[in-house]
Amino acid sequence: AAVSACEKDGAWAHALQLFRDMAGTCVERNTITYSTVVSACRMGKQWVLALQVFREMADCHVKRNTITYSAVISACETGGDWMRAFHLVREMVG
Repeated sequence: AAVSACEKDGAWAHALQLFRDMAGTCVERNTITYSTVVSACRMGKQWVLALQVFREMADCHVKRNTITYSAVISACETGGDWMRAFHLVREMVG
């Protein structure tokens, strides 16, 4: 809930910090929390960070969903990385 509140407030740095802090606790980082952080980074025009968090999902074996893909594709669009956005769309539709 706290990560989501930060996202809605446009506080991408706080959302990312809360997310990172979760790694050392018993709070699970799941698809919803990853998607929220990716979206917060996107809204803060931090497309590289959004992509890093998105890639971390695979490393941590967390399932990506349409919401996650949509946020990271939009982040790449914001960053002007159209080719990466195109590849992510292809990856999503599989």
